[in-house]
Amino acid sequence: MARNDNESENTVMKFGGGQTLTGGRSAMASILVAEDDQAVRDFVSRALAYYGHSVTSVPDGSAALAALAERRFDLMLTDIVMPGLDGVALAAQATKQDPAMPVLMMTGFASEGQRAQSAAGPVERVISKPFSLKEICAAVEDALAARRSRVH
Repeated sequence: MARNDNESENTVMKFGGGQTLTGGRSAMASILVAEDDQAVRDFVSRALAYYGHSVTSVPDGSAALAALAERRFDLMLTDIVMPGLDGVALAAQATKQDPAMPVLMMTGFASEGQRAQSAAGPVERVISKPFSLKEICAAVEDALAARRSRVH
């Protein structure tokens, strides 16, 4: 069978200090990833793009707010501990703009995970680092499915 380059190649576009990846398939959801560790940011972004999501990745909370001001996202995945605006404060501001947007958080610090879960409202789930590709993709799919069920 002939290979269709549009189905097998990722498209990369620059976006305000971050990048947007779109998997070769039609995008299932638009996801914002805010993570200051470039290796983690790239791992998560590429994994989600591989599964067909349109992923915009940014290095910190301030860049995430700028991305949120530019467009709407179906889900935000953010690290909790980042320089400047941390993930908890980012989630609070992001869900003021879009209360229906699920927010997933990542952290390598148990105490930060507890702080995020006890914060008022916006956090759907906290994912502990290190995590596997399967774990992060399953958490995203669960949050998106829950969002779809709330909308319908």
